[in-house]
Amino acid sequence: MKTSIHALFFILLLIGCEKEIDTTFLITKDAIGKLDKISLTRDLEIIYANDSIVKDTTYINASNNSKKIKIFEKGGKQLLTLTPNSDSIPTIENIRIEDSRFVTDKGVGLKSTFKDIKDNYKIRKVITSMNNVVLLLKDSDIYFTISKDQLPSSLRYASSVNIEAVQIPDDAKIKYMMVGWD
Repeated sequence: MKTSIHALFFILLLIGCEKEIDTTFLITKDAIGKLDKISLTRDLEIIYANDSIVKDTTYINASNNSKKIKIFEKGGKQLLTLTPNSDSIPTIENIRIEDSRFVTDKGVGLKSTFKDIKDNYKIRKVITSMNNVVLLLKDSDIYFTISKDQLPSSLRYASSVNIEAVQIPDDAKIKYMMVGWD
């Protein structure tokens, strides 16, 4: 009887304990790790107090606003490159994911392939440029760049050809992963 009560108590304890999700490297609709959509540029020193922030000195000297802000973790690994908007109270407009530990809530990150993207998201548009294709997603601020080096040779060197999602091989690797907040 005593063993049954202990076992029941243990089971209830396990059920009652919710697993806390580590969001340090999680990309969601409104946040990228510690940074959220409404974070102000001036608050970056507080948000990344345990990390290093490097601002583009060319723009710092020319004006009060930095064009690019790089976030490094202690130890030197680059995490993010941020581009603030030009509002009177600037927030972050564009984020380039630099660290492969950042993944979306669907598990897609820099180490993912085109197959991972198409299996987890609906592709709204493919934009073809000279050296890359950019994948814009439906209902998401995330977009991916894949180098044309990852494409079949017939598409790699054609600059005027509009590439469609069905032409991209499943094993094509991601070159850049970015988030654009309005």
